[in-house]
Amino acid sequence: MQDKTTPEDQKNQQKKDRFEGLHNYAKYSGLAFQMIAIILITVWAGTKLDKLFLMETPVFTIILSLFGVAAAIYTAVKDFIKIK
Repeated sequence: MQDKTTPEDQKNQQKKDRFEGLHNYAKYSGLAFQMIAIILITVWAGTKLDKLFLMETPVFTIILSLFGVAAAIYTAVKDFIKIK
């Protein structure tokens, strides 16, 4: 059996594949920026709380940064499952 695709069909498929690649790139780069933002906000909040309570050791920074990493991973996994 012979494949009955025309050159126009092949060109349309190439455009579709290219668009799909750009679409995936946008989704995953947005996810990365979202993770970075979550971590940076929690670390910033931790440093502000340490300064507010005059802490010698950065307890709030450590706790909130670990929380931020966990929240970023949770968000990434949740979004990744939703994407698939």
